[in-house]
Amino acid sequence: HRGEAGPSPAAPAPARPAARGARIGVAPLKLLGSGGGEHLSLALADEITTALSRFRWLAVVSSASFARLDDPTDPVIARRDLGLDLMLAGTVQAAPSPTTAGAEQVRVALSLLDLRADAEVVWAQRFDRDTSDIFALQDEVAAEVVARVDPEILLIEAKRAESRTLAPASAYDMLLRAIPAIYRLDRVPFMESGVLLAAAIAREPDYAAPHAWFAYWHVFLVGQGWAEDPEAAMASAGDLAARAVALDTADARGLTIAGHVQAYLHRHHDQAIALHERALSINPNLPMAWVFSGAAHGYAGRHAEAIRRIERYRRLSPMDPHAFLFETGLMTPHLLLGDPARAAAIGEAVIAIQPRLTAAWKPYAAALGLAGRIDDAQAAGRRLMALEPGFTIAAFLASTPYVRPEDHAVLARGLGLAGLPEG
Repeated sequence: HRGEAGPSPAAPAPARPAARGARIGVAPLKLLGSGGGEHLSLALADEITTALSRFRWLAVVSSASFARLDDPTDPVIARRDLGLDLMLAGTVQAAPSPTTAGAEQVRVALSLLDLRADAEVVWAQRFDRDTSDIFALQDEVAAEVVARVDPEILLIEAKRAESRTLAPASAYDMLLRAIPAIYRLDRVPFMESGVLLAAAIAREPDYAAPHAWFAYWHVFLVGQGWAEDPEAAMASAGDLAARAVALDTADARGLTIAGHVQAYLHRHHDQAIALHERALSINPNLPMAWVFSGAAHGYAGRHAEAIRRIERYRRLSPMDPHAFLFETGLMTPHLLLGDPARAAAIGEAVIAIQPRLTAAWKPYAAALGLAGRIDDAQAAGRRLMALEPGFTIAAFLASTPYVRPEDHAVLARGLGLAGLPEG
């Protein structure tokens, strides 16, 4: 839900309704030095504001609101008069380009300030660009900024929700408390996060986001081998995802989660790709949508396209806190294109960050086997069996979203070399 423009400086602070998202604004960027760049200061703020507004869970204040403030870059005034929780602020500095005649080299420095914590800097990034194509510069900087701050804000809000002692907790608070445990993949907190998501839906049945995240929770429940009844869990995931889309057809994250449910759990690849394409048309700066879109193409056998799409997240958000999951999606396409060494290298990085993700150990063990690293492959196979004791190659092939027989043959051969049981 988008925030409305704030009142004039003389007006009282706006009333704060029950929130379903942090309230954020982008201050006009300060121009440093004597070079050009005046045209970029407001244009970049506008472009970033527009890009942020595509993230449905954020309440984004119009950049025009800042024009009415006594000092539009003062975080105290922005907190008081616009009711902001968070503010993006920064500088633009321009100088003649050393490489392109007639162009300028522009440095954009941005900081995300938490105005509820005395304007603490919670994220900062610098972007250096050539202005030979001014519109491309604005698009690229805005895309990378919003892709990187979205997960950071999610983590910040989750921590705040955990510290609040409101009784009863809102559906938004319960959602925020649940999300970090999904990615930690520690079984007991993970199960508790499912209880929280169910409670959030019961509290506010018309709130789309908990439905989408609960569907996503069920994907991990099945993928980790923790579902007592996998068929029932898959059906629940489908129902929850469909309900999320019905409640908010313009939420890109909900759409791409629904697509992932369709592709990963139900093998409806064409339907999944349509959902992902709609998500990307709404928010082309959502890394999750690029990753899940790529995965759906890979499941259908289009492995080069899968890699191209998944690698888009790296350009948008290379330090994404959920990169371990996104990188996992790259392993199998590389493996199935005949590059097990590359797949194994990706797997080593993934398990170093999140060693509990069973979806990573399967292609990693297969890649090690096919790369000729048999001892390492069998060690990985033993680790997989410790995480998922009932694993068999036959059951894996029966449930994998990869559908081509030739892909199954490669995976079966690699997993067999890792010493995993046939069935």
